[in-house]
Amino acid sequence: MYYDVIIAGGSIAGLLCAREVANNGHSVLVLEEDYEIGTPEHCGGLVSISALEELGIVPHRKTLSHHIEAAEIFSPLGKKFSIESKKQKVVEINRRELDKQIALQAKKNGAEIRVKTSFKEIIVDGINTSDGKINCKIIVDARGVSALINKDRTGILSSAQYEVYADWIKKGKVEVYFDQKKYPGFFAWIIPSSDGMGKVGVAGKGINASDTIQEFLSRKGNFSTIRKIFAPIWIKGPIKKFVSKNIVIIGDAAGQSKPTTAGGIYSCGMGGIFAGRAISKYLKSENKNELDEYQKLWMKKFGKEFEKQLLARKILERLDNDAINKLFDSVTPEILKDISNKDDFDFHTSSIIKLLGVKGSFKAAQIILSNEMKNLLS
Repeated sequence: MYYDVIIAGGSIAGLLCAREVANNGHSVLVLEEDYEIGTPEHCGGLVSISALEELGIVPHRKTLSHHIEAAEIFSPLGKKFSIESKKQKVVEINRRELDKQIALQAKKNGAEIRVKTSFKEIIVDGINTSDGKINCKIIVDARGVSALINKDRTGILSSAQYEVYADWIKKGKVEVYFDQKKYPGFFAWIIPSSDGMGKVGVAGKGINASDTIQEFLSRKGNFSTIRKIFAPIWIKGPIKKFVSKNIVIIGDAAGQSKPTTAGGIYSCGMGGIFAGRAISKYLKSENKNELDEYQKLWMKKFGKEFEKQLLARKILERLDNDAINKLFDSVTPEILKDISNKDDFDFHTSSIIKLLGVKGSFKAAQIILSNEMKNLLS
C-alpha cells in the first residue's frame, strides 16, 4: 500500500495538513491512535473568530459553544481585575466537534483517515504501524507533545483538565488564577461551556496535577466531574527544525503552541496549513526548497510573537507571589481599558507587557527589579 503522504496524528494540525495535501490531488493517509477523532480533548477550546476564518473553518452549531465576554484574573491573595474580550471576538468551541469538522473537510478533499491505528517507527520507504507496513514519500509527525517528551523535558509542564458541572461556572466569563506556590510557572483556569458547565484546569512545573486540581476544585465549591484529562503541555516555543529529509513536523510536535498559555488552535493549525501547501508543491516539483518554505512561512507569521512570549514567560516564572500581588496593585483602570480595546487574542504579548508594567509603569518595573534582586541575593 502506498500514499504520497502519511500523517501520524489526527488533531487540528494533522487534519488541516491532510486537507491541504488532498486538495492538491495527492494521496494522504491520517493515522489516529485513539478510537475517535477529537478524543481525548486536551484543549481549553478558546480561539478568535478571525483565527477560525484564516484556518478556513466556519464553525457550525455543534462546534461553536458561545462567545466569551470577559476574563477575570486573580492574584495569589485573591485580588482580581477583569479584561473585556468582546472586541477580540473570542469564542469557546467544542474541540471534539471542531476536529471532526476539519476531518470531514479533509475527507471531502480525498484524504483517508484511520482511527485506532498508531505510528510505530520510520523505515526505509515508509513507516511501520500497528496495522503493518505502509509505504509513502513524505512522513508528517503531528503526534503532539508526546513527540517532544523524550527530546527536552525542560519545556514540559504537568497539567490536568476536568469537565465539570458546577453552579459557580458562569457563561461568558473565563477565570485565571496565578499562584507560584500552587501552579509554579503557570496558572489554574476555568473556561465555561455554558452556565453551570465548563473546563477547569491546572498546570505547573513539578506539580502533582491530580492532587492540585482536586484542591482547587474543593476550594471553589460543589461540583460533579464528567471527564478527566491528564496531559503534558509544552511551553518552550518552536523546535529548531521543522523539516528533516522526508520528515515534516507540525503542531505541538513542532512546539507551535503558545509559550504563555500553551494554546495552539491557531498557531498549530496554521502550521498544518503551511506544511500541507509546501508538501504539495514539493510533490509536484521534487524541489527540496519547497519543503523548507513551510518553516520560513510559519516563523514569519509567529516567530517574533513567540520570542516575545518566551521573554514574558521568563519574567513571569521568576516572580514570586509577593511580586505578583504587588503587580496586581499596580494595574490601573486605564491599562485594563487599553487591553480590552485591543483585538490581539492571537498575538497578545503587547497586553502582557502592559500588565507587567514594562511600558508606562515605573512602579511595576520597580517591583520586577526588586524581585530579581531578591532572587540574586537568595
